[in-house]
Amino acid sequence: MTQMIRKQIYIGRSQQTLLARLAKTWNVSEAEVIRLAIEREATSSLAQRQAPDATALDELIQAALQRREAGIAGQPLQWRREEAYAERLDRYGRQSAQEEAK
Repeated sequence: MTQMIRKQIYIGRSQQTLLARLAKTWNVSEAEVIRLAIEREATSSLAQRQAPDATALDELIQAALQRREAGIAGQPLQWRREEAYAERLDRYGRQSAQEEAK
C-alpha cells in the first residue's frame, strides 16, 4: 500500500453531503472518494490541456490592423436598457410575472 500523507481541507456543506452520499453508494471511505476524484482529475483530458496558442492573439491583432488599414469599420452596437429588459421579460419572464400577479 502507498504511504499516506494526512491533509486537512475545508469543504462546503453541500460538498460534504455529496461526499458522504458517494462514499455510502460506492461503499468506500470519504477519503477514498477524494483520492479517486483527484486521480480522475489529474488523468482527465482537462488536466492535460495544451497551453494556449501564443500566436493566436498576434494573429487577431494583425487581422484587426488589416481591417483598419482597409477602411473596414464595424458599427457600434446601439441599444437601450429598457429595450434589453423588455426583450428579456418577453423571452423569459413576462408570463411568470403576470401569473404571480394573479
